[in-house]
Amino acid sequence: MATAVAEKIAALTTEIYLGELAKRGSREKYDAVLTKVPDIKPESYDQLPTA
Repeated sequence: MATAVAEKIAALTTEIYLGELAKRGSREKYDAVLTKVPDIKPESYDQLPTA
């Protein structure tokens, strides 16, 4: 039972942490960073397999 409680507390703490981190984020800054990424095909070792 103690392990289950510890896991739940850890999950809630993580959720709170990520929520606070998200509040500091900015969609405009995110988009600005993405515009710097070149639009090129990834190397073969970095491609997702196709089904």
